[in-house]
Amino acid sequence: MDDLAPGLTGGSEMTVTEADTAARWGSGLVPVLGTPALVGLMEGAAVKTLAGHLTTGQTSVGGRIDLRHLAPTPVGMHVQARAELLEVEGRRLVF
Repeated sequence: MDDLAPGLTGGSEMTVTEADTAARWGSGLVPVLGTPALVGLMEGAAVKTLAGHLTTGQTSVGGRIDLRHLAPTPVGMHVQARAELLEVEGRRLVF
């Protein structure tokens, strides 16, 4: 973790499928990207940001998420998440 520094970036992307919808996740009744799937996409972006910067066997886990899910993303639409490492405080990382 010695080479972790603010400014590292990474991203994740996906095409929304029925398995990603609010209806599937129980977070709504409509066939659009569910917030749980969006959170997974965002966490994937954070993990990719750290790729090659952690020692073998290390990973990161989400501890707090501040999220505004502002627009529906229907099945078939492509969506991207980008993460940027903002702070490194010991083992605590802020994206």
